[in-house]
Amino acid sequence: MDVAAIRFSGFRAMKKYWHVLGIGIQNNLTYRFNFFARTVFGLIPLIAVIFVWRKIYEGKAPGSNVGTYTLAEMISYYLLTAVVDALTAVNEDDWQIAADIKDGNISQFLLKPIDYLAYRLCLFFSGRVTYLAVAVIPLTLFIVYQRQYFVLPSGGAALAGFLVSVVLTALLQFFISYSMAMLAFWVLEVSTFIFILFAFEYIASGHLFPLDILPPTLSRILDFTPFPYQLYFPVSVYMGKAAGTELLRGLLIQGMWVVLAYILARLAWARGIRKYSAVGG
Repeated sequence: MDVAAIRFSGFRAMKKYWHVLGIGIQNNLTYRFNFFARTVFGLIPLIAVIFVWRKIYEGKAPGSNVGTYTLAEMISYYLLTAVVDALTAVNEDDWQIAADIKDGNISQFLLKPIDYLAYRLCLFFSGRVTYLAVAVIPLTLFIVYQRQYFVLPSGGAALAGFLVSVVLTALLQFFISYSMAMLAFWVLEVSTFIFILFAFEYIASGHLFPLDILPPTLSRILDFTPFPYQLYFPVSVYMGKAAGTELLRGLLIQGMWVVLAYILARLAWARGIRKYSAVGG
């Protein structure tokens, strides 16, 4: 096959997945009110958390910190978690993948020249694009309302590192959820496993509190898991908590987790499809 043919084949593949991305965006736009309502009501627990931290700081001496965080930095941390969540969170993709497996819908992908993982990844990004387009207004208004507490990025390197880390976070979130959904090849109900994973992610990724206020031993243990790189790390990069060699090291580790999660997703699909075909799927 000559170079021109290879380029044409690559162009056709890219066009195919761009079409999937476009269809996904169009389909998700039909749920734009749901996305808007989810964003608005999602601000309620955020408001409650901010109120709690204000009370905690009011009970301390003026100028006191919690860990290394001032009040403004602490509130900024939670505002940034909302931003990173809007950009990277997996909403219903794992449920939809599991449903495709249980209902036999994946059979069509075994007969068509389309990669199921790439197909689902396009749908995931289409959902994030649509959700962000709807959520950007209420989320921006809330951040503007809290602007006295919102900390700007510590510099250009922090902002660039944050953007790179957010992309890696989105990929890591998706590949882990995709791998978890592959359990549908072996078990009838994956909801228990998904809820357990979500519980671990919610605590160990930094949703509840910044991970660096934990005891050092526990914080070091979490460093050997992918969870901090699903939320805490990109936020810490933005806030300048991870800079210089620590930033580069963190991005390399985050990239490593993305690669490992991707390999796991591919292996789970390959093993699952063999079982699926063996039973006449």
